[in-house]
Amino acid sequence: MTNRTGTALLVPTVVALLAVTATTPSAWARPRPKAPEGFVTLRSVDPTVIEEIRYATAHTFMGVPVDGYRQPVCVLTRPAAEALHRAQTALLREGYSLKVYDCYRPQRAVDHFVGWAKDLDDQVMKEEFYPRVDKSRLFDDGYIAEKSGHSRGSTVDLTLVELPAAPTRAYRPGEPLSPCYGPRDTRFPDNSVDMGTGYDCFDTLAHTEDPRVQGAQRANRQLLKRTLTGLGFVNLAEEWWHYTFKPELFPDTYFDFPVDRLSLKGR
Repeated sequence: MTNRTGTALLVPTVVALLAVTATTPSAWARPRPKAPEGFVTLRSVDPTVIEEIRYATAHTFMGVPVDGYRQPVCVLTRPAAEALHRAQTALLREGYSLKVYDCYRPQRAVDHFVGWAKDLDDQVMKEEFYPRVDKSRLFDDGYIAEKSGHSRGSTVDLTLVELPAAPTRAYRPGEPLSPCYGPRDTRFPDNSVDMGTGYDCFDTLAHTEDPRVQGAQRANRQLLKRTLTGLGFVNLAEEWWHYTFKPELFPDTYFDFPVDRLSLKGR
């Protein structure tokens, strides 16, 4: 339509369409995923548990921070967090503290793992985390999978620290690496007790009951296992650090909200 001078006129329908188009990016933006009721920060339940959320740092088997970890905070379902509080209470009386490495893990983080595992040329962290495993075997050997129990919110990776806790220095990207299964004084320094391997060690020595692990290392693993299994946690036999609280609050749901306090709306 035009006016008497030949200038085009915008009919109301077109004007309305332009107005909608102008606001489309914000109006149609995907809402930020939030944690459902039932999730809490571990710190809100027990602030004494030491938190060293590795996947928010570059000290991972990929050598970079993991997708979805926006803050170094432990997020869990409330029943799992309360069970950890009970474990911590018992361990403090014996001169130990729990230290968590990973708690809830969003699906986007698992997808990051899968993409990395398929890139056989990226072996930057091999010397520390999987020296004796060919990267092409990570799926077949069960070290990487397309789904993780962590994404359901009741699984935690953790260890023990003898009190008073010594500081742990930060990882420096590019620093020389040492095998995760080597003697304690050669591995990356960690203020935890000696469990025989470092965290996230892709090696059979990380199996909780591996018979080659004896002495103080075995005793430390057994103390952690005895304390947690008595409170409802189940250990993954292939990883001394991996425990799932049963029954799970969300046994069939894999969540993808980011790891940060904003996802929990102040919980």
